[in-house]
This record gives sequence, C-alpha cells and structure tokens, in this order.
Amino acid sequence: MIVDPRARIVDKKSWGNYFLLSLESPLIASKSFSGQFVMVRVSPHPYPLLRRPFSIHSKDENHIEIFFKIAGTGTALLSQKKSGESLDILGPLGKGFSTGQAVEGREVALVGGGRGIAPLYLLARELRTCRALPKIFYGGKSLKDLPLKDKFEREGFEISFSTDDGSCGYRGLVSDFLQAELEKLSVSRIFACGPEAMMKKVCLIAQARNIPAEFSLESQLGCGFGVCWGCVRRIRNNGKAAWVKICEEGPVFPAEDIIWQEEK
Repeated sequence: MIVDPRARIVDKKSWGNYFLLSLESPLIASKSFSGQFVMVRVSPHPYPLLRRPFSIHSKDENHIEIFFKIAGTGTALLSQKKSGESLDILGPLGKGFSTGQAVEGREVALVGGGRGIAPLYLLARELRTCRALPKIFYGGKSLKDLPLKDKFEREGFEISFSTDDGSCGYRGLVSDFLQAELEKLSVSRIFACGPEAMMKKVCLIAQARNIPAEFSLESQLGCGFGVCWGCVRRIRNNGKAAWVKICEEGPVFPAEDIIWQEEK
C-alpha cells in the first residue's frame, strides 16, 4: 500500500456525467493488478472527510486511470478537477481477479454493467497477455451509458454491447444477452462487475452451466484497508457465512463464496 499525495492529473476525458482521469503515479502503477482499487481524497477540506474508492481502470509504467460516474458529492467534486492538478491517492488496495495459466488459450467472458465496466479494461489486457480469449459484454441503459465503447474497440477487443432501450447492440439487459450468447461460446470462466441485481443473475447463469465465475463487489468503503470495518458483508468462508471486510478480502470473490443480499 502506497500513499501518493502528488498524483498529477495528466489527462481528463468526459462524456456527460462519466469521467476518465489519467494520474501520474509510477509506484502505484508498478504494483497494480486488475480488480484492485485506489482511495482518492477528493477535497483538501474537512468535507467530505473520507476518501472515495475507484477501480484501477488501466495502467502503464507511470500512470493509472480511474473511470467514474457522478453519483454524489465526492464524485461531483472529483469531476471538477483539471489536468495539471494533483490528487492524494492511496493504493493499490484489495485482491483482484484471477488470471494466468488456468485461462491460457481459453475463452472467458467479461461482463460489465454501466460504470461496472471500469476494472474490466485492465483485466482484458492482462488476460490477452496470458493468451486467454476475452469476450467482453458491455451493457447500459442507452448508448450514452457506454462511454468507453470506442476505447475498447480501438484496443481490438472482441466486444459486444447491449442497451435497455436498444440504442446500441442487443436490446435488453446485459445478463440476458450473456445468457443468449453462451449458447454459441465455450466459455471457461466469467468475470463480472456492475449492479448487484445484474451480478446475481450472471452468477445464476454461471452456476447453471457450471462455469467458474468471479465478481467485483461494490461496497461503501471508509478507509479501504481494513481498519474501520465499514464495508463488511456476509461471505461464505469454508462453507459458513461470515462477516468479511470487502476492502481487505475482496473486492473480487468467487461466485460460490458470495451471499447475495436477498439471501437469508
């Protein structure tokens, strides 16, 4: 875990309420993997007091990128930052996705709903490096909720789109699209991030087909490294339900360990 109080914003892109920031932070970039996150101080003032968590969207030798949508005071303040300004960031934090020899040469599905697409770009790059064959499913309410569409396409990934209103790609939920497309694919693993309802449905689809799956869970994080106990959630540990700190033990968990919020 590294504190970088002078992570300079070197590039900023925006699409309505969606933003992509590139931050110069060589030490954090060098230790980051897909599925991990950083905690960002969004204001030098006492309010908001707590840092905000953001998945690491991409990285190179000297930079990381974070992608977010305005969802409250913290993200609204962050969206107002300009290129050349510096941010105080903490990371990389958490446990990320599983890559490596287990998926080498095999088809894998990456499912991102809305802003949940954020960690899947870096994951897709890592999977391609280890010779896996990532098939990306990117869903949103409408075309305007797919702001990273062109970025994924420029990178040459095999990517398909779905929108609730049919303005881009498949008309309907990305989970329904995945279910239909699995009839044509030989997927060996599924990775997903997005709204809770979407991930639960993807989990059920994976279980019905006996496909191993991993999910990046969202939670209200306070500190980001396991001190405050503000992000606990019931997760199966050796088959028994236990309260687990998402920031420390996750945010990525295998499907069989997750107790979805409606479960008793």
